[in-house]
Parts: sequence; C-alpha cells; structure tokens
Amino acid sequence: MGVIKTALEIALEKTETLKSDKNGIDLFEAKQRGKKTANAFLAGKVNLDEEIKNTAEGQRESLKQGIFDVLLSQIALPTDKNDEKKLETLGKGLGIIINNGRFSILFRQLADFFANYLQEAANYEQAIRQQYAPKLRQKEEELSRRLGREVRIDPFQDPEFVSFYNQNMNAIKSNYEAVIEKAREDIRSMFNN
Repeated sequence: MGVIKTALEIALEKTETLKSDKNGIDLFEAKQRGKKTANAFLAGKVNLDEEIKNTAEGQRESLKQGIFDVLLSQIALPTDKNDEKKLETLGKGLGIIINNGRFSILFRQLADFFANYLQEAANYEQAIRQQYAPKLRQKEEELSRRLGREVRIDPFQDPEFVSFYNQNMNAIKSNYEAVIEKAREDIRSMFNN
C-alpha cells in the first residue's frame, strides 16, 4: 500500500522547491543586472570591477554571464573610425571578466582586423563609385538634356547604384563576418574555461 503523507510533510516538500526556486530567481536577477551593468559600462557610467566586487559571491558568475552576453553581442563590423573607441571599451570590459592571457592577444588582432576592414571597405567603395561613374554621368547627361539645365545626381539617390553598391559591399562584409564569428566562438570558449 502507498504511504499517506501528512499535511505538514506535503507543505514542507512544497517549500523545499520554493527555496531552490528562490536561488534560481536570484541568479536570474543577477544575470539581468549584469546585462544592465554592461550597457551602463558601454555608456561610461559604471566601473565593472567595482560592480563585480560588490556582488554577492554566489551571484558573481551569473552577473558576469549577463555582462559577457551583452559585450559579446556588441562585437560587429565597424561602420567608421568612431567605432574604434567602442571596440576599445568592449575589449576592456571583456578583459575584466575573462581570466585568460590569450584574450588580450586575440582582441588586439581583432582590432587590427577591424582597421583593415575599414581601409578595405573605403577602397572598395571608391572602386565601386569609379566603376559606376560612367553610367551615372550618362544618366546626368540625359536628365540635363530633358530638363534643359545641368543636373547632378547623388549616387545614393539612384536605386540602380544603391543596388550595385549594396551587392558589392555585402560581398566584402560576408567575408569578414565569418572571421568575426570565429573570434566570438574563441572568446566564448575563453570565458567558459
């Protein structure tokens, strides 16, 4: 026959699961706080070292995981030279939470990689403009003839140029994205070990 439990035993079993859930909730909240902390760090409003030290020992790993998730997601191809400062901040933040000597070497390589990308993208853009220039001049001449006055077209207002530009720039970006994804995997591996 089965064992009959008293109301007290059933109540104790239920509160036991609540205690473990309370710990899970605390860890979840620490991770969420880590995400907010990472965003504040990127905005220059928070010192990561202090935030980590001021967090209870049992919640530090969850806090670091939240910080890591946000910082790792911010590693992306730069759009201009101004993104170098952001990359430097990302490197500092990740360096604080990743305890691996190889990380600083990898991140320096990533910074050099981004600088190469910006240079190559600028060269590629110039080549695209030069290649499309005769067609653009032809369109300007035709519009000038039709309107009876000189017309200049901004290449980015020409849908055909925009399509040509995007197609070619996306090709170069896709080559670089594969390397960035590999770097993210390496950084993730360093963080987890």
